[in-house]
Amino acid sequence: MLLTVILFLGSSAAIYFACEFFVNGVEWLGRKLGVGETATGTILAAFGTALPESAVTFAAVVFGRDAAQRDIGVGAALGGPLVLATISYAVVGMAMLWNRRRLGRATACVECDSKKLRNDQAWFLSIFIVKIALGLLVFRYKPWLGALFLLAYVVYLLRELRGEQVHSDEELEPLTLHPGGDPGLWWPLLQTTLSLVAIAIASKVFVGQLEAIGTWAGLSAQLVALLLSPVATELPETMNALIWVRQGKERLALANISGAMMIQATIPTALGLFYTSWVFSRALIVSGIVTMVAVAILLALFSRNTAVNARALAPLAALYGVFIAIVIV
Repeated sequence: MLLTVILFLGSSAAIYFACEFFVNGVEWLGRKLGVGETATGTILAAFGTALPESAVTFAAVVFGRDAAQRDIGVGAALGGPLVLATISYAVVGMAMLWNRRRLGRATACVECDSKKLRNDQAWFLSIFIVKIALGLLVFRYKPWLGALFLLAYVVYLLRELRGEQVHSDEELEPLTLHPGGDPGLWWPLLQTTLSLVAIAIASKVFVGQLEAIGTWAGLSAQLVALLLSPVATELPETMNALIWVRQGKERLALANISGAMMIQATIPTALGLFYTSWVFSRALIVSGIVTMVAVAILLALFSRNTAVNARALAPLAALYGVFIAIVIV
């Protein structure tokens, strides 16, 4: 157990420092590719940081030896959006409250494109409702519907690329691997790739230690997949949010979370539909309901004409606590 705790703490620290490396590289990569600030978060950063959780779902549903192991992939596919909609957004709020004075902000308002975030959440909620509804139904041609979820992400991706791009004139911090002068395109690409490899390896170790802790605590494999694994696999997005808010770049932090939610609503769902029966247990249904409640709250927050207050985002973490309480009881 001592080794498990050491690996748990060490891998979490490794993920944080790899994320520092990643956000520095991906900002330069977005600048060199001519991608706007929001698209850098919703596409480049989100796709990179969504790899660990997508890999967990893929490995479980494709290579699982039995139905129980494949159910772990389904749990991960449902748990990811729940963590992002509750804990990750709450981290943005708490980080802003913590860093507000250091950043010289007069208020605790989060700088963001509320209209863009509102559209993203509405798009996510529409897809997610269908995702949950399919988990309550049994019919012959359900697996074929996985293709529609992949198509939905392609449509979202094209919409992001064609949308209005906000290009920041802010000078970027020097690239870690090439601190002197203009790094060009290949150095940011190399740094982003190396950091993603480090994040993937550290996340795998982190998930393994969480599963060991879950087994020690007497939790079933599916509950570990639903309660603990998503917290680990969504750690890169959460760490990125923490780093970007600390730098005063909330727009990138929120875009990263929003983009990752869209990936989680589509790609893991498609994999689950292709390779499993996609029939939900009580815990999975509760997970879906709590996620929809969190997204409904986010829609309400981003629909206001005023700026979003960090104090309104922080309490979202309590919804994850409510979910845990319901499932355990």
